[in-house]
Amino acid sequence: MSLPTPSSRKSYSRFLLLVAGLGGLLYGVDVGIIAGALPYLEATAGLDSGQLSFIVAAVLLGSVISTLFAGMLADLMGRKWLMALSGLMFVVSIPVIALAPGYGMLVLGRLLQGVSAGLIGVVIPLYLAECLDARSRGKGTGIFQWLLTLGIVAAALIGMYYSMRVEEVSKLGDAKALLAFKDHAWRNIFWVSLPPGILFVLGCLMVSESPRWLFTKGRKEAARAALLRSRDEQQAELEMQEMEAAANKARTGTGVDGVKESLLRRKYVIPFVLACVILACNQATGINSVIGYSTNILLQSGLSDVQAHRGTVILTVVNFLFTLVGVALVDRRGRKFLLSVGSAGIILSMLACGFLFRQAEGNRVDCAAELNRRLGTASSLNVTFTQAEADTLLAQAGASAGLAGKPASLVIIYSCGDFRTSTPALRSDDLAAKPASLTREACLPVNGVAAFFSNPFADLEASRKAPLRIENALITPLPEASTGWLTATAIFCFMAFFAVGPGVCVWLALSELMPTRIRSNGMSIALLINQGVSTLIAGFFLPTVGRYGYSTMFFGFAACTVVYFITAAFFLPETKGKTLEEIEKSFGG
Repeated sequence: MSLPTPSSRKSYSRFLLLVAGLGGLLYGVDVGIIAGALPYLEATAGLDSGQLSFIVAAVLLGSVISTLFAGMLADLMGRKWLMALSGLMFVVSIPVIALAPGYGMLVLGRLLQGVSAGLIGVVIPLYLAECLDARSRGKGTGIFQWLLTLGIVAAALIGMYYSMRVEEVSKLGDAKALLAFKDHAWRNIFWVSLPPGILFVLGCLMVSESPRWLFTKGRKEAARAALLRSRDEQQAELEMQEMEAAANKARTGTGVDGVKESLLRRKYVIPFVLACVILACNQATGINSVIGYSTNILLQSGLSDVQAHRGTVILTVVNFLFTLVGVALVDRRGRKFLLSVGSAGIILSMLACGFLFRQAEGNRVDCAAELNRRLGTASSLNVTFTQAEADTLLAQAGASAGLAGKPASLVIIYSCGDFRTSTPALRSDDLAAKPASLTREACLPVNGVAAFFSNPFADLEASRKAPLRIENALITPLPEASTGWLTATAIFCFMAFFAVGPGVCVWLALSELMPTRIRSNGMSIALLINQGVSTLIAGFFLPTVGRYGYSTMFFGFAACTVVYFITAAFFLPETKGKTLEEIEKSFGG
């Protein structure tokens, strides 16, 4: 059998990166596609707010479920076939959603997308770490993250395109035609995301299985052949020898003296703990909240509605472009350097955002008492926030001095029992704004599963009998637009530092630090911790912002990122240019 030529090895490495990148693209589409489809789904599907909320959250539920078992499945099936299965689930989910006649099929399709995303999040970084050589592993895993951000941007652009089409149809003045086109629009938004899924599945069938997985299954010649597709013969032989020593220990669980090794030894515990801390801190930077609430944050900072939406688009573009910068630097400067610089920049950016918001929030006024009086024992309340209404509420709260007549924003936090939600930020200078509708249905999850992910400690049955209550109705004077752009700049800097450092390196830390014996299951546990922290932050974000303002949240994110910086700068070893076996050996000293 002739050996692959250098050009064929280079071509295969590029193809492998392309296939893995398509997996990242699917992950990003999973996360972002619902945002563009949701307004038209809401207008045409006849679903209540609780059902719509669960359709949005179903991806998270599916992801959590599959993450629990992804490591076990990767060991059982192999990395290649689990990648193909995850892509196939995504492909199947598209017609299930796009052709869905009602709520049940929509939930099923979204759950399939979530399961697909959870599997992809574990298996592709695992596959790349085990297949790429030490020189290109950082770039390869970085490309996964880069195309993930491209998936989010692509989903936003697809949504924007159909919003423009809907606007054109609305100008015709035909309500029936507009409703039909909105139904057509949200279904087409999902159909458009089908081709990348098909290409990913086909690509998975054409790449080799992970050489390290093959080796652990005793298929040494297949492992050598897989290595030779992307390495020269000398490098392949060296890695085979390293795998021989590492795989023997992994299979027998014994040390050099033949005594069975405990998983509590430092060579397993330290890298596992480091990976879990990094994955938890990655969410504790506030990345999901900043992206998810970016428009509201910019509206509260003093920007107009158009400016805030423009700022959100800029934020996604910054994420995409600086992820590319991180990909270019990760194998040159190293993981430790990028994580240290990125986390330090996040701290400074969050502190800047916190101080800018503190200036306006020092003058905020809570008008919950007056709105609770208007609500009484009713199960819903509509609030139209005009300048006159703002002045009335401020006067009734006894705090109109110096604030009357000035533009302000209103955020209402309301609850039913143990569950709470909030209105979007309403501005008194927005003459076209719709009234805020406060309803019990918007507070309560649609079922017990959604309730668990909203608040694991809540009592859903008791909450369904609880009265609707307004916890906070916070009127905040709007800063000048110049302050808004300063805040936006700080948020863009946050996004740039995150993309260059944690955004690219988190997947590497996850896959490189875990020893062979625990890699697949350890990655599943670490990702589960990551998702748990994300869910926890999502649960207390709105109540904290409602009671204490955005500044408190930003200061909290900065404090959590200090832990990230200390971990990266003082405890994380540099893994650039090392094989997985060399990294594992460094923790055994």
